[in-house]
Amino acid sequence: MFRILLIIASISSLYFVPWIVIKAWIMPLPDTVQEQVDDAIGYGFDGMIVYVNQNGEKPAYYAAGYKNRENKIPADPQSLFKIASVSKLYTAVAIAKLANNGSLALDNTLADYFPELVGRVENADKITVRMMVQHRSGIPNYTDTKNYWVHPKKSENEQLALVLDQPADFEPGKNYKYSNTNYLLLSKLIEKVTGENQFQYIQEVILDPLDLKNTYGSIEDVNLDDVMSGYYVGYEYDLKADNNDAMLATAEDLGKFIRALNDGSVFKNKREQEIYSSIYEYEHTGLIPGYQTIAKYHKDIDTIVIQFTNTTNFDGYNWNLSEIFYSRIVKILRKKVKHPK
Repeated sequence: MFRILLIIASISSLYFVPWIVIKAWIMPLPDTVQEQVDDAIGYGFDGMIVYVNQNGEKPAYYAAGYKNRENKIPADPQSLFKIASVSKLYTAVAIAKLANNGSLALDNTLADYFPELVGRVENADKITVRMMVQHRSGIPNYTDTKNYWVHPKKSENEQLALVLDQPADFEPGKNYKYSNTNYLLLSKLIEKVTGENQFQYIQEVILDPLDLKNTYGSIEDVNLDDVMSGYYVGYEYDLKADNNDAMLATAEDLGKFIRALNDGSVFKNKREQEIYSSIYEYEHTGLIPGYQTIAKYHKDIDTIVIQFTNTTNFDGYNWNLSEIFYSRIVKILRKKVKHPK
């Protein structure tokens, strides 16, 4: 064991992995999910919520730490949470539905729908809707611009302006690079072809049919008291009131959506599902200041696991810890399935 620890210590030194991450990785696996969630709070998270939906069993909810640390309000599994980039799953489903009903074509170009962007977005006449969904457009990511999160822009037009007239990261379709600008443009496309804002359309074709009543398009649409506070390491203030265009949902609502996405019930028909399968993925993570989300379906145990943590940094170790605890929770669930008491 000592030899193993020396090897791990050497690796962590080589790659600058904080010891706390190594400790979380090698510590003994608890017997229950609640014990693991409780343990996570000792690793720098202010609060954590976990939702487990195992088919055939009653959904389970776990929480530890604080919903609001200033007022010592305990974490509440029913709290609303900013799901950040997990919202891309909803956008991709909306695009698949619009492609299925003929409202848009996946292989039409950005120039076809937004001719005003020709000359402002490099290769606008070559970038297809499909490429934008798949992050293969080469359009620069506006959130990667200098000091973006220090002074985030409040409107889509301001966000888009950050990357207009900038060189492409690569030729369309030739590479992959995650870019929030792709989904900003897809949002504008949904609005253009439907005549309503993106969230209204998502509500009509996804949320209402699935009876998801605790998913919202903006922090402006909810009671702030229902939202889990968000914190950034080294910054003392609560970030929940920041309006950063993030959708919000309870862990349960998000879990139901991930279940419907993976079992196909979110889709109108088989063709719509096939379109979606050809363009995007069935799980996602999300990260914005104060909020980390992991939302996945585990086919081998037919289980949805949603994890919310409300303490972040952008140096990496905090996210690594979140992923480690998530993977350990899944291991506990697998062990339970294989060795039921």
